[in-house]
Amino acid sequence: MKRSREKAASELFAALYPRLAGWCRRLVDDNETAHEIASEAFTRLWARWTSVAEPQGFLYVTAANLVRDHWRKLERERKAVRRATSEAAVRPHTEQPDPSVRLLVQSLPERLRVPILLHYYADMPIREVSVLTGRKEGTIKADLHAARQLLRAHLRRSLDHTL
Repeated sequence: MKRSREKAASELFAALYPRLAGWCRRLVDDNETAHEIASEAFTRLWARWTSVAEPQGFLYVTAANLVRDHWRKLERERKAVRRATSEAAVRPHTEQPDPSVRLLVQSLPERLRVPILLHYYADMPIREVSVLTGRKEGTIKADLHAARQLLRAHLRRSLDHTL
């Protein structure tokens, strides 16, 4: 029994790790961090191996949460650097908003961010996102629409400020 579980785990790793790591790479823009996140997601899956009904969904949702934690850490570091440099400067400079889509997605509420990450960044169909998040397909569609509207509005404001 243990041997077959190990074989199933090994096959799952071989099948999903490259795609998961690639997805993480697109989100964090760093190869090493992407592999750390993908590896951590698999480590967490192995710890719950017998109780996880949908391993792929578990991996992507776990990785999305780890990516969010990574983004938060980066934002805290950026704020600390800004604070330190603004305290050292004689006069503070006005910072232009960053219209980076990644930062805008990061700023979305989790209810909207997770479907965006799974649907657009992991290329999962709405039906699969619905299953993974435990929400109805119509709710996922509405959340994706709301997220796109917010992103569009943020991008317009950012572009208006840069012109």
